[in-house]
Amino acid sequence: MRYKNVCLIINPRDGQNMAKINDVLAVFSAAGWKTDMLLKTYCGQTMDLATQAAKKDYDLMVSYGGDGTLNQVINGVKNVKGKRVVGLLPGGTANEWAGEVQIPGDPVKAALALVKSQVREVDLGHVSVQRLIFTGAMEDAQKQAKGKAKIKSKAKRNKEKDSTKAPHNFLMMAGLGIDAAVIGQTPNSLKHKIGPIAFDISAAKEVVEHQPFHLEIRDGKNEDHMLWQGEALQVIVANTRRYANMVEVAPDAYLDDSVLDACVITKGNPLTTMQQISAMLLRHRLDDEDQNIRRFRGAHFSIRVPASIPLQLDGSRVRLKDYLGKAERKVLEQEDSKDLVVDYRLDALPRAIQMAIPRTYDNALFEDKRHEGTAMAHAGDGDVAVSRDKGGQQAEEGKGERLSRSDEEGAHMPEDVEALLDGARNVSVVGGIANVNKKKAGIIAGDTTKQSTGERLPVAVRSDQKTVIINKAGEHVSQAVVEKLPEGETIVVKGKKSKRGVIQATHILV
Repeated sequence: MRYKNVCLIINPRDGQNMAKINDVLAVFSAAGWKTDMLLKTYCGQTMDLATQAAKKDYDLMVSYGGDGTLNQVINGVKNVKGKRVVGLLPGGTANEWAGEVQIPGDPVKAALALVKSQVREVDLGHVSVQRLIFTGAMEDAQKQAKGKAKIKSKAKRNKEKDSTKAPHNFLMMAGLGIDAAVIGQTPNSLKHKIGPIAFDISAAKEVVEHQPFHLEIRDGKNEDHMLWQGEALQVIVANTRRYANMVEVAPDAYLDDSVLDACVITKGNPLTTMQQISAMLLRHRLDDEDQNIRRFRGAHFSIRVPASIPLQLDGSRVRLKDYLGKAERKVLEQEDSKDLVVDYRLDALPRAIQMAIPRTYDNALFEDKRHEGTAMAHAGDGDVAVSRDKGGQQAEEGKGERLSRSDEEGAHMPEDVEALLDGARNVSVVGGIANVNKKKAGIIAGDTTKQSTGERLPVAVRSDQKTVIINKAGEHVSQAVVEKLPEGETIVVKGKKSKRGVIQATHILV
């Protein structure tokens, strides 16, 4: 896609995500993007940053962080009317969205994939609180009745307009139960240090301490229709398929089917209960033949659980009080949470957000497999598999045509390749893409070495139709070779380098 103004919202993760920021900016600059950066400096700031940015004229909002950061960016964008495209540079612990749609884990390769991406409209899940309900005995029955009336009245008003301080939408999954408890018990500092293993450590402890809870799940269209009730360990409402980037909890889910998939892990005997929850949290799998697994599909669900049961959206713990009005919060603070139950409403929002998806993605999560450039996605827009000589005859890629007296522009071409590239730079390749816009530009991300100091300098090599690309045999090859350069290979590039690290190549030796 072609963008002009891009906003990059960064979760620095103790500085880890800043290590390759200049490499990323070089790629974006080579694509012709004007990029502004916003840096998260405190917890809860990301959604506010995204909301403010969405009010400006950015074409693309890029989240650089984990799934929680992406969720906050999406919710910030949704707080503002109008359509913005949201993209991702994965820089978190689990990076589940990146795994689902095959975004490379390396931020520089992810930046290249983002430059050559397609836009797809995807569904979101929406969470709201319908009401709080007292279950414990109160000394004054009139106080109880009055309290109920206040709570329900406020909840009704909240349903009409969600608070912008809390994330109400999820891209992948919402979870109630042990997974949210594990997420809440895992410190960010530990995640930053040891990665996904941090969740396993918290999970091992939570498996022993976690108790089943009473769950009622109803059809949201007809709340008199009870889908299931009983003692449960976990409920997951999914928009995508995989949980923890490994467990396929919703094998029939699609991003554009306008429905959500609910998976309930029910209480069994002590042995099966421990086995099932351990399998999900520690071995990252579910046994679909287990009779304690219940699955439901629908556009709307109503779920009643004790107010003490934690909630997570896209891998981040959220607080019940952030969904409540002032009167409800006071009740939540004053009463024992064991004496309160909460009714959550979960709704599918069809095609609610535009996401940047790599063109190399196989579209497994889309019922509608069509996408722009279907026939071109793997061939680089259809015209990069061949090069042409002056007479218009095609030369097979890889074989190329021998350099002799003139190139396509008619200028004299020296026979000596070394002389041709006199004064050029060696560039170590990270990755490349070809034919990314109407000018058929190619971009090679990599780094070069400053001769005077030996310092590593990130660069992005930009080629176009005027760039001469030759191989070591002196043969002219097509721009398609840019996408096939192996990581770590050294190429020779001639051209002027900008302050942003972009080399506008006149000649490239591969």
